[in-house]
Amino acid sequence: MSTDTSRLAVTIEEVAAAAGVSRSTVSRVVNGSTAVSPTALEAVQRAIADLNYVPNRAARSLASRQTQAIGLIVPEDTTRFFGDPFFASIVSGINARLNRSDYVLNLFIASDDPGDKTTSYVRSGAVDGAIIVSHHTSDTFIDRIAAAVPVVYGGRPVRERERDYYVDVDNVRGGRDATAHLIERGRRRIGTITGPLTMPAGVDRLQGFREALAAAGLEAGPVEDGGFTADGGADAMRRILDRGDAPDALFVASDLMARGALSVIAAAGLRVPDDIAIIGFDDSPVATSVSPQLTTMRQPSFDQGEHMASILLDLLAGKDPRHVTILDTELVVRDSV
Repeated sequence: MSTDTSRLAVTIEEVAAAAGVSRSTVSRVVNGSTAVSPTALEAVQRAIADLNYVPNRAARSLASRQTQAIGLIVPEDTTRFFGDPFFASIVSGINARLNRSDYVLNLFIASDDPGDKTTSYVRSGAVDGAIIVSHHTSDTFIDRIAAAVPVVYGGRPVRERERDYYVDVDNVRGGRDATAHLIERGRRRIGTITGPLTMPAGVDRLQGFREALAAAGLEAGPVEDGGFTADGGADAMRRILDRGDAPDALFVASDLMARGALSVIAAAGLRVPDDIAIIGFDDSPVATSVSPQLTTMRQPSFDQGEHMASILLDLLAGKDPRHVTILDTELVVRDSV
């Protein structure tokens, strides 16, 4: 008996497009859910018949495919991925949630690649869905991935759309609270080392910094981009000191950048916090490995990972989870302020 292998190429996205409904609606119909309108049910059933789609364990359509794999896509280079504790915490949270499911995690570090290889692999049907973390304005390939499989973003998407699912922390409030703490400690010439302004986290933390200063009637001190890396933080600190008018405090938008800044401050013969107070962001292991230990804004990275995985699993099960989840940050006071 011959087998119509053309069925294997049919995806749930094709069924959804033909029926004019969402992917979740098709999944509900295939899985026998009653939470579908009669009109949508008829449209999906007609599309299934027209496309010769037969849900069974052999079919590689999303409603019944058994890859049981989720892709974690990180558009960064390997140095940043393996050197930043933030990613380790995120991955731990994702993996902890997937360990309570039948899914496994595939990691894609999309460096030195405009996304073509990653996109082709994802669109081939190798994974059922994707989590995308640490994306920049230039990472347009993620739009092609989001068109192929369900996606949950770590952080607000750079091109946010109403239908997007993402988990983020309140970066604006985090930047505002950090800067307000410096003001409360009597600091008045306050600068910041930002993350990349091609990333929403970098933009939002800078916004919070500016809001806190404006509320206190203070002018912003030096603003330098440190790229969310230790070397970038060190370079930004050198540029600030080279101006010859060092601030008395800095909000540094990641602990890694703060570590780099601390090394330059010490080399310049300045003391923390006496000459310059420092607040970081993340509360990663870096914060307690430097001297003085960093006052920092804690973001619950492990929880972010768990939430992202849970939302994606809900999508794959045909459920309709909340689109936007925002987690709180928390000031952790140590010795650098």
